[in-house]
Amino acid sequence: MFDDRSPIYQQIAEKIKEDILAGVLQEDEKVMSTNQYSSFYRINPATAAKGFQQLLEEGILYKKRGIGMFVSQNARETLRQQRRERFFEEVVDAMVAEARMIGIPLADVIRRIQDADGGRS
Repeated sequence: MFDDRSPIYQQIAEKIKEDILAGVLQEDEKVMSTNQYSSFYRINPATAAKGFQQLLEEGILYKKRGIGMFVSQNARETLRQQRRERFFEEVVDAMVAEARMIGIPLADVIRRIQDADGGRS
C-alpha cells in the first residue's frame, strides 16, 4: 500500500480521504483506531497516529473521548471542494498556460474538452 513518494503518515491520511470521497467511509462512521491501523498495515503506531492527527487538525475526523475517531460532518463535501480547487489550479490553469505558450487558441482547447466529453455535460 505504501510507497516512497511521500511520508507514510501522509499516505495514511490520503487513503482515509480517498475512502471518504469514494463513500467507503460515511459521515459519523467510526474509523479504525491507530493501533488497528498500525497492526493491519504493519507500521509503527506513532506513524499511524501522526496521519490521524493530521486529519483531526484538518477537521476531516473528530474524536470521541474513550470511543475513537469518526468521520466529521461535511467531510466529503470539504474534500470534494479541496479537490476541485486543486484540479483547477494544477490541471486547468497549467493546461491554459501551456496552450497559450504553444499557440493553441483556448477555443480549440474548449472544443477538444467538449469532444472528449461526448456531449454528456
